[in-house]
Amino acid sequence: MIKKFNSIKKGWRKCAIMLSQILIFSFPHSLHAQEHRTFVENIRSLQVSIDGNVLVPPIITMGKHQHLSIEFDELSHEYHRFIYHIEHCNADWTKTEGLFESDYLSGFNDQPIEDYENSFNTTQLYTHYRLTLPNSETQVRMSGNYRVLVFDDDNRDTPLLKAEFCIVEPTMSINATISGNTDIDFNQQHQQVTYSVNYGTNRVIDPQRELHTVVMQNRRQDNKVVDLPPNIQHTKGIEFTHQRALIFPAGNEFHKFEMLDVNKPGMNIDNVRWYEPYHHATLFADSPARNYIYDEDQNGAFIMRNDNDDEEDATTSEYLWVHFTLQTERQLDGGGIYLYGQWTNGPRDPQCQMQWNEETHQYEAAVYLKQGYYNYQYLQENAPSPDGNFFQTENEYIMLVYHRPQGGRYDKLVGYQKINTKS
Repeated sequence: MIKKFNSIKKGWRKCAIMLSQILIFSFPHSLHAQEHRTFVENIRSLQVSIDGNVLVPPIITMGKHQHLSIEFDELSHEYHRFIYHIEHCNADWTKTEGLFESDYLSGFNDQPIEDYENSFNTTQLYTHYRLTLPNSETQVRMSGNYRVLVFDDDNRDTPLLKAEFCIVEPTMSINATISGNTDIDFNQQHQQVTYSVNYGTNRVIDPQRELHTVVMQNRRQDNKVVDLPPNIQHTKGIEFTHQRALIFPAGNEFHKFEMLDVNKPGMNIDNVRWYEPYHHATLFADSPARNYIYDEDQNGAFIMRNDNDDEEDATTSEYLWVHFTLQTERQLDGGGIYLYGQWTNGPRDPQCQMQWNEETHQYEAAVYLKQGYYNYQYLQENAPSPDGNFFQTENEYIMLVYHRPQGGRYDKLVGYQKINTKS
């Protein structure tokens, strides 16, 4: 087992280095997505929440006095002076040009993160950092998209991570429905989104140019629908009905596991072992789904916690190498298999690519994760997910509407709706 793990670990480190180099090199260009990413190997467990709730999207409503928290670990007990930088972004997540920082911020930018604490009684040493916005130094003033970059003060040229969030001024309303009765099949493998946007008191002269729309399933960026032309326009709003682009593969419920104790297995964990110098958790093997079976999940979320179940979870939770296996009769056509959840660096994270084992006829991966509750699913590069597609699947859909009126200098986020298929 150790020999096989060392091989996986070497591949993981190589992928991590390649990923950080690619992301850092390409960072000035738009990634066209709201996402959270770490760019270096020693930054782990990046999590963004609203008022402590990690299960809701990172979208703040103006006037509600909500707080955004960005938390992460640096894998040592050495102090690092981390600096956060906030920038306003367009609807497509390119940096907004033509705005001064004083337009969208009150207070100061480029401030140090001063809330940090060393891990306690853990094999893996780490320091847990937390940034809360707004705070006494920095307040955000206008709606739209925001990117937070974190740098080490010794190197302001290379970001260590990015976290993105939105602020909505809900002056337009969205009415949406999700149905398994789609324009291509009836209660089989797909779900179709139908929605309308009411302008409210906003004056919209040319909706094709002034409005930008986004529809996402389970916050995924690889299959989101952006700037789809409405098929109905009237003086009070626009409508999107019978649009083929709004038919999504329904997917399946997320797999899940929970590791609360390093001395005994938790939910969906076969065994927990110590192989110096790491803890290892081996999950029960998965296999491609043939039928739909309902299992309550959180659509890709992860929650850091341990069996102490107290406020110290952030600094008393251990790190483990988690071993995943997907059993198939043969290597699947259609490219690589990836683990995906809100804890990965996107849907095609090289650190989470699985390797085919010809001897055991299964895909394998090992990922270094902090104790807690995790949702995950399998995605394939150029083929449908081996988890299958079933119209009954509970999914979260998010609709966003941005408005830049004629002569406007930035994209306002004026409409936001979240709907679950079984809500």
